[in-house]
Amino acid sequence: MELTITANGGLAVTPAGGAAVVLHPVWLRERLPDCLVLDPHTGQRLQEAAETPMDLRVTAARIDGTIAFSDGFATRLPAQWLAGMIAPDAPMRHCVHWDGTLARESFPSATMADLRDDPAALGTLLSGLEAYGFALVRGCPLDPDGALEFADLIGPIRVTNWGGIADVKAIPNAYDLTMTPRHLEPHSDNPYRDPVPGYILLHCLTNDADGGDTTLVDGFHAAAILARDNPAAFAALARTEVTFRYRDATTFLEHYGRLIETNAAGEVVQIRYSNRTEMVGRLPLDALDAYYAARAALWRLIAPSSPLTLTFRLQPGEMLVMDNYRLLHGRTGYTLASGSRHLRQCYLDRDTVGSRRRLLQPA
Repeated sequence: MELTITANGGLAVTPAGGAAVVLHPVWLRERLPDCLVLDPHTGQRLQEAAETPMDLRVTAARIDGTIAFSDGFATRLPAQWLAGMIAPDAPMRHCVHWDGTLARESFPSATMADLRDDPAALGTLLSGLEAYGFALVRGCPLDPDGALEFADLIGPIRVTNWGGIADVKAIPNAYDLTMTPRHLEPHSDNPYRDPVPGYILLHCLTNDADGGDTTLVDGFHAAAILARDNPAAFAALARTEVTFRYRDATTFLEHYGRLIETNAAGEVVQIRYSNRTEMVGRLPLDALDAYYAARAALWRLIAPSSPLTLTFRLQPGEMLVMDNYRLLHGRTGYTLASGSRHLRQCYLDRDTVGSRRRLLQPA
């Protein structure tokens, strides 16, 4: 590795056999592994970065030696740390797109016993959840709070106006279509909340009625197809903000967002689709025409009859873990006269799951 100070005081780092990477002097300074810059226990910055002189320059640098700056600050420059600073950024996520042909034996899955006994097994499952957007846990306790045994391995559940764990079964005078035997179209959960719940745990207690099969669609895959085949529709859904609303006698929830949410790099980071709760504002007529046509184009990709739809049956003791920012889930209708279908559901926040996954990843 070769170091050169540039004309404007930056540090050019040239790895063996590679191209030079120029590091801005302020950028470099505020990351230095020095106890006066970053707290050695928390890694948090100790110096107020906004007060760093804008004309700061690197004045000397030697690998595994001293790096010095124009304001007189100097510290050691470890080679291993510097190599990490010029390494390419890791991909935002490892994402495997899939469709309705995905075989059950290919699902990311594990038994509850393995997850309980082996943290590495939980790390592998959470990596699979990150890649596929869902995972299956088998052998969960068949008691109403059985989902908590898995949740407790990760972190606290999200408590909502429906409590911590809620029933998913048909009841009289249902407050939500989920609580009826009606089929459910593909949707993401609770886009009217702020923040939207990150992950859904759906725990099966009984499922012997005719019908009631689970349906899943990879929303990121659907968005990629839409961007490829109908870029105007993709753009309309990625720019049009809509309202999602839920209201009952005790609750009024409202939030805003786009059906396809992208980051600054144009990557899809969230899919919101909730036919039951979505209402677009009174936009100009041409904007509404574009939005409605785009929404219909997305629907054709995610509809139950689409080849992107994966259909399978949850068995008692199985729990489906779903990324609510990516997956669209639903079910086929079922007949109460033929048996019963009782699932229990709770949520985990996105940062809770992400933190646990990163801590369990190999160093």
